[in-house]
Amino acid sequence: FGILIALIVPLLSYWIVEVNSRDAIMLPRHYFPDSVYQTTKRGKKVTDTSWHRLADFTLQNQLGDTVGWEDLQDKIIVADFFFTRCPTICPGMTQNMKRLAETIHNGKRVGDRTNRAVHFLSFSIDSERDSLPRLQYWANRFQINPETWWLLTGEKKQIYSLAIDEMKLGLVDGENVDSNFVHSSKFVLIDVNRQVRGYYNGLDPEELSQLQRDIILLTMEKNPNRRSFFEGKLVVMAVSFLLAILGVFLLLTLLKKNKS
Repeated sequence: FGILIALIVPLLSYWIVEVNSRDAIMLPRHYFPDSVYQTTKRGKKVTDTSWHRLADFTLQNQLGDTVGWEDLQDKIIVADFFFTRCPTICPGMTQNMKRLAETIHNGKRVGDRTNRAVHFLSFSIDSERDSLPRLQYWANRFQINPETWWLLTGEKKQIYSLAIDEMKLGLVDGENVDSNFVHSSKFVLIDVNRQVRGYYNGLDPEELSQLQRDIILLTMEKNPNRRSFFEGKLVVMAVSFLLAILGVFLLLTLLKKNKS
């Protein structure tokens, strides 16, 4: 019985937590399905969805480095669109993103508390005038940490395609975005699979609080592209443990008979 408890209870507990946790936490929703398909899981047909994955980009950050999604693997992204000569919403949005970046930490009480699982991207929509010196000016003005936050400039067509065609600003809540000048107040939340998980008004304190909560939830989300060690093995392990227990029981029975 001691062996039985030691082997079966942890497996049973893991299974209970795994099943219940799927519905216990309301994770941020996905947006923009590319396709819907059917797969077979454990002998049952299951309808699954392939969500839109953001296209690659090649842009320059405030340090002069050429960067893209390959430099942001396994990162949760918060993105927005700005320009350094903006007299209206951009300074406020940048200040709010800075506050958000400072509140997201790695949980340590002492030492470096920087959460490197989250990265911030600000795309310039005025790339013709937002040169590298202008990005550096903006970074110095708001004391932006380049380790966790990039200001990006480059080909205008590429940036506008990211905003309109990929992140689909203008399709959320009926908001109209001028395709000739994308000036949105939205922060866009993107998961580690480059899929959009939320839109938030960068000037609304309540929506910023919700964004902070959603970032934390995404850090706890299981990556569907990364298989768990126990995935598909629970039944096999349980049967193996039961057979091992039965073997020990038979061995003890035989020893007891031989002794008597």
